[in-house]
Amino acid sequence: MVYANRPSVIYGGRRFTWRETYDRCLRLTFSLRSNLNIVKNNVISVLAPNVPAMYEMHFAVPMAGAILNTINTRLDAKNIANILKHSEAKVFFVDYEYVQLASEALRLIDESSMPLVVVIDDVDSPTGVRLGELEYEQLVYSGDPRFVPDEVQDEWDPIALNYTSGTTSAPKGVVYSHRGAYLSTLSLILGWEMGSEPVYLWSLPMFHCNGWTFTWGVAARGGTNVCIRNTTAREMYSSIARHKVTHMCCAPIVFNILLEAKPNERVSITTPVQVLTGGAPPPAALLEKIERLGFHVVHAYGLTEATGPALVCEWQAQWNKLPHEEQAKIKARQGISILTLADVDVKDLETMQSMPRDGKTMGEIVLRGSSIMKGYFKDEQATSKAFHKGWFVTGDIGVIHPDGYLEIKDRSKDVIISGGENISSVELETVLYSHPSVLEAAVVAMPHPRWGECPCAFVTLKKDSTAVTEADILTYCRKRVAGFMRPKKVHFMKELPKTATGKIQKHQLRVFAKTLIITETNELPKKKSSTQKSRGLPSTNYRDQPQEQILAMSRL
Repeated sequence: MVYANRPSVIYGGRRFTWRETYDRCLRLTFSLRSNLNIVKNNVISVLAPNVPAMYEMHFAVPMAGAILNTINTRLDAKNIANILKHSEAKVFFVDYEYVQLASEALRLIDESSMPLVVVIDDVDSPTGVRLGELEYEQLVYSGDPRFVPDEVQDEWDPIALNYTSGTTSAPKGVVYSHRGAYLSTLSLILGWEMGSEPVYLWSLPMFHCNGWTFTWGVAARGGTNVCIRNTTAREMYSSIARHKVTHMCCAPIVFNILLEAKPNERVSITTPVQVLTGGAPPPAALLEKIERLGFHVVHAYGLTEATGPALVCEWQAQWNKLPHEEQAKIKARQGISILTLADVDVKDLETMQSMPRDGKTMGEIVLRGSSIMKGYFKDEQATSKAFHKGWFVTGDIGVIHPDGYLEIKDRSKDVIISGGENISSVELETVLYSHPSVLEAAVVAMPHPRWGECPCAFVTLKKDSTAVTEADILTYCRKRVAGFMRPKKVHFMKELPKTATGKIQKHQLRVFAKTLIITETNELPKKKSSTQKSRGLPSTNYRDQPQEQILAMSRL
């Protein structure tokens, strides 16, 4: 009603106004309800990059009374199949680029629980790829723009289902309520001071916590969504210059992409671009470098269960007088609670006593409020375990500084965050233990120049297996886990360090890992050939290419 003629979505050569986006969403809602027989609380899954269809589904699916399940595009076929089965998805939207991956996943699903499949083709360069008879644009155009969506009767009804990506070997489905998503959205546009008519660059994947709720937030401010399929330096810089981007979200790894851009890929930034970053604590030196280019960084902390960011490092004017190095250190903190979160604290979980605000005494970071998840889908035991005496337990260890700003110091779980992607050490260890020559295995984080940290595997071999090499283990892992999860270093030991009770002492291994040199180097992905693009097929080993790592920010 207010911003009808303003641009809503820009993608390559395509432009929509808010009137057109509203029209398309109503049409899609009608088709979901009338043509695909979707009813209240049915799950709609989607496997797609940041394209207009992905954005439109954040409105059309809830307007149909259904629950949106956005799937991480970096998962393998087995994980995707498990999500489709566990969520009981009724419809599965698949971008043309992921048809091959989706096909592999669908082959692992019983016919009785097979969802309807709709392919999202590229209108600018149609591929004609099909998994069935349904195609996204056909659904949109066959819908009725006069459709009147049902009003939300209960604000605690579910709006989205997002699966965690690896803190355990079995991802859990996190249920968001309409109330939680609404409050988180309000908090972030207020806390980030996002004014009206922003131009938002989608460098953060919409599949992570529904784009930290900015899918809805940009609409709330009458903004413009600039969608890009690949988060490359060229696409980001050119989009910033062409569309006068004002805001973007990303993991710190994206800063490296921007800093390492070739001269012909860069453009000078004439007006500051507001950046909300999270997923891994950004090094102070990195923040200092990126701000010199014209990016103004605000640090956030959150997780899937908190509907995205729960803390934001709000800037105080008094800090402007500090040296740049000191400012960067403050910006690296996780910050203070978003406005609509009831409370955040650092506690001793046994006594539930708050830790002193001295910036030194560590405790468990706990949260509570309406924006915390409703619970884990079909998993009462895990839901009960996640909450302790009315607080959601994050699993992260931190301190609170005298000024009330929180800072993470360690993780209570052995999670490795590589380029913002959570990697389960337990899952990797399970793969290593399945090797016929491996006696013991432990996986910890080691520093990585590009991704911040990466998996390092410590292995002891069976006595008759001395001929096994590091290359053998890496090859074995390559066939069994996604590219971002593979160990980048394998170190053989006669015996792993253990406590008196036989528990592997991972803290010793972490210290040792810092002295090792990475074995497996990552190269930037090659561009797709014209043949591959015309057929709508992913390029070779697409899911394993490190370029995709910048899209994953599953800690948020």
